[in-house]
Amino acid sequence: MARRHPKKTSNSPEPRTRRHHQRKDNEAVAEKPKTASSKRWLKAVEKMAASVCRVGSTVGRALTKARSPILLSLRRGQATVTYAQSLLGAPETCLTTLDNGLRIASEETGHGTCTVGLWISCGSRYETEKNNGAGFFLEHMAFKGTKKHPQMALEHQVESMGAHLSAYTSREHTAYYMKTLAKDLPKAVALLSEVLQSNVLSEADIEQQRSVVLKELEEVEGSLQDVCLDLLHATAFQGTPLGHSVLGPSQNARTLSRQDLVDFISSHYKAPRMVLAAAGGVTHEELVGLAKQHFSGVSFEYEDDAVPVLSPCRFSGSEIRMRDDDMPLAHIAIAVEGASAASPDIVPLMVANSIIGSYDITFGGGKHLSSRLARLASEESLCHSFQAFHSSYSDTGLLGIYFVTDKHHIDDMMHWSQNAWMNLCTTVTESDIARAKNALKASLVGQLNGTTPICDDIGRHVLNYGRRIPLAEWDARINAVTPKMVRDICSKYIYDKCPAVSAVGPIEQLPDYNRMRSAMYWLRF
Repeated sequence: MARRHPKKTSNSPEPRTRRHHQRKDNEAVAEKPKTASSKRWLKAVEKMAASVCRVGSTVGRALTKARSPILLSLRRGQATVTYAQSLLGAPETCLTTLDNGLRIASEETGHGTCTVGLWISCGSRYETEKNNGAGFFLEHMAFKGTKKHPQMALEHQVESMGAHLSAYTSREHTAYYMKTLAKDLPKAVALLSEVLQSNVLSEADIEQQRSVVLKELEEVEGSLQDVCLDLLHATAFQGTPLGHSVLGPSQNARTLSRQDLVDFISSHYKAPRMVLAAAGGVTHEELVGLAKQHFSGVSFEYEDDAVPVLSPCRFSGSEIRMRDDDMPLAHIAIAVEGASAASPDIVPLMVANSIIGSYDITFGGGKHLSSRLARLASEESLCHSFQAFHSSYSDTGLLGIYFVTDKHHIDDMMHWSQNAWMNLCTTVTESDIARAKNALKASLVGQLNGTTPICDDIGRHVLNYGRRIPLAEWDARINAVTPKMVRDICSKYIYDKCPAVSAVGPIEQLPDYNRMRSAMYWLRF
């Protein structure tokens, strides 16, 4: 749809002059002698105003009695909601477990729309070298038709609801979700049930999707950030399932059979590993009823009681380099082993990453940026962009910095990136922590800006923690972080540890691995 542009207005003071004349006219009207008709008119206005005030005070008392945090914030001279009130006013997440182990979690926000979906504890980490990419292939097959609805009928159902049906696969999770009007929640749950339990997986569709998957693999090769971070996982967790790419190799995309996909579903799509999550204009009781109707038949038993157990994924300090001097920019990532998703160290590490922050060449601010590394990057033209990241998994993680720079500043950017890590371990101050806490809180609240992000947050939290961690609890955990805590935790994970490094592009200037390893500690006397 074409975007409507506002009309340009003149800088002439004419409109202000016109408003000024209008006010003069109004004053002139008010100064006219009051006739009998004008007196009656004034009395009628006063009576109407009094009735409005009475109604307003009655509604105000009712809202005050309800003690809504948002409405209580509208005090005299205050028309906004404070951060603390927004935390207290966040809706509660309800959680129920069916007899077969499937969990139902929902948050009622009162929106006219809702997002509902299934989050499954299954991803590329659960794959072998032979079937790596099966989860991603199934994601493509999900919407190609069910036993009840062929592809055209399924698409027509979704379109007639005005809904959006989507899916994604990560290293440990798979999700199928739909955003729709709140009144269409029963239809959405029924369609998701069909997609999950009654997928046709016809040979013709599989062959058709092979070319689609191969084409997507080619497109991903053009995203150098994805390539660099995939290589980082491949070298950091070499020889373990976490080193697998989510998309899988192109050879597997050509050879995966229907039986491979069926075996993958029967092995991993079990009720205890699923969460039916919803957010928006939904009621938990209705969602539980729909879950019992459509998902009670999902199996919770494994063939021959062969329950798959995740093997531990060891971290290996190592490097992988893909040099190509024809590329304009170098993409480099350096990381150490981080904390798992459920580790108590996760919050101090989040604060530490917030201290390092991120930077892009398009940012304003220059030397006034709050992050020290960002100021250096801007003033010395060290890089085009960088970002600190922490990818957490069920039993391990990757804590690192990814940056993009030209071939002449690789050495300098790597030096200052590792220097920022050493500062975290030794010289973090109260002001650093205070700034990082505020930035982290704003990020946590800001990312939940719709029913879909909230629903995704619910699904992942229930899989990772067994419950939804409320924002108020995150806030309390962040407030409990001290400079000493950050120094101690960063020393535990970063100081004198072997890093994993991946680099793509014109990387001749990238330092030798032994030199990067020696920069992971300081000689202090």
